[in-house]
Amino acid sequence: MAKAKRILYWLTTAVIVFTWVSGGLADLMRWPDTLAGMVKIGYPPYVLTILGIWKILGAVAIAVPRFPRLKEWAYAGTFFELTGAVASHAAAGSSASHLFWPGSFAVCALVSWALRPESRVLGTLGIQDGRAMRVRSSDRPATPRVS
Repeated sequence: MAKAKRILYWLTTAVIVFTWVSGGLADLMRWPDTLAGMVKIGYPPYVLTILGIWKILGAVAIAVPRFPRLKEWAYAGTFFELTGAVASHAAAGSSASHLFWPGSFAVCALVSWALRPESRVLGTLGIQDGRAMRVRSSDRPATPRVS
């Protein structure tokens, strides 16, 4: 089961990183289809520069090891951008594919976030003495590996 979880994590993470790098480059280079799509849903062209920079930085943050707080922000930004794209396309009356793809990538981002390895987790919410509290991964007792 752990192997399947690891494979699914890396598969969904690769999809997000590839989508963010390629989409960020398309935004920064203002590819004609990308620019036309943004204008069609009502956004000014300069938004492409902002999104392009953030997408590439987000891909790097998600892909590199360590920096769990930065990863949390990158995953959140990824989810907000993708669900915002779905909402923007829905409001503009775009085709179903313009809703399906960003929605699918948002699901990939959620799966990647949920399955990330312990080393990429900022901390978890634990219960101690009947109170919820934040527990850092380094504060948890080590659990023996069972093979």
